Amino acid sequence: MKKASLYKKLDNNLVQCTACSWYCRIAPGQVGVCATRYNQNGELYSLVYGKTTGLAIDPVEKKPLFHFLPGSRLLSFGTVGCNFGCLFCQNWEMSQINKFQISNSKFQINSKLQFLKQIENIINQTSTTVTPEEIVKTALEKKVEGIAYTYNEPAIFVEYAYETAKLAKKKGLKNIFVSNGFESEETFALIKEYLDAINIDLKSFSPDFYQKICKAKIEPVKENIKKYFQAGIETEVTTLIIRGHNDSDKELTEIAQFLFKISPDIPWHVSGFSPAYKMLDTSPTAHETLIRAHDIGKKAGLHYIYVGNISDPTRSATYCPKCGALLIKRDGYYTEIKNLDLKKGRCRVCGKKIYGTWR
Repeated sequence: MKKASLYKKLDNNLVQCTACSWYCRIAPGQVGVCATRYNQNGELYSLVYGKTTGLAIDPVEKKPLFHFLPGSRLLSFGTVGCNFGCLFCQNWEMSQINKFQISNSKFQINSKLQFLKQIENIINQTSTTVTPEEIVKTALEKKVEGIAYTYNEPAIFVEYAYETAKLAKKKGLKNIFVSNGFESEETFALIKEYLDAINIDLKSFSPDFYQKICKAKIEPVKENIKKYFQAGIETEVTTLIIRGHNDSDKELTEIAQFLFKISPDIPWHVSGFSPAYKMLDTSPTAHETLIRAHDIGKKAGLHYIYVGNISDPTRSATYCPKCGALLIKRDGYYTEIKNLDLKKGRCRVCGKKIYGTWR
């Protein structure tokens, strides 16, 4: 365990975690929603600091980030746990396993110590101990451009992310969050100086969807999309489109219009769902649905809409919003720069400034 930095002490040895927008009030011997932040005698501890589920090198396009150093590679890592409980989670073996194991435990827990040991055992069984220094060292050895904090929600391991990001920034590495957008004001204030880019899931535009399907709330997500973009952090948004749940013209239009009001430059990734976790009986997203979402985004005035999780080179390419020139060609994770001047961040044909971080 490592003592957390983002929390407040309350009366009677209660603590309030301030890492995410749940602001969990946690009693002694208990954990918050994420099941990784533990109150020990009135002090909050992170149970996943230095405990990663693994390091992997990914293309930046996998995050997905299409307007951030195209063609670059990132060292990705995450931890056990999450502050959401999405029924369709693609990474549930990492994000939900600790909560799942605890709620379905066959063991009789008679003491706070037993409870703590059980959680620690679950985390240790699925994690490897890697310090922030070791992560940065590995990134430099592998000659990647940056570090991605991903696979689960970075806010729940914010102290781990923060210490890593500080070291990475000193070494000239970029820092990227892949997030559900539920960070607290305190986490935003702590990390924004070190963060270069973020992809935020806007899973729906329905509060009911967030409550029933994600076990979460939508308003903090909407506010954080605005805050990250306005802070000058390269911001992209992903919506995983699920048949019968968030695929209506009305809802897709609401999402597109919401993003447009912040900025027409925000890239919007409309991605196809594949059955996973507790939604195995739901059909995969049809290509036609993603094309429809793409067209709705265009009609709303967004400059950059990308179809994902399905082969569609035409709708995964980047075009100049002014003259229509092909700027970046993509096929899967293959990326080819065409009419984009990376040094100037402008269209070579008409000179239009293109939103993003290009070098």
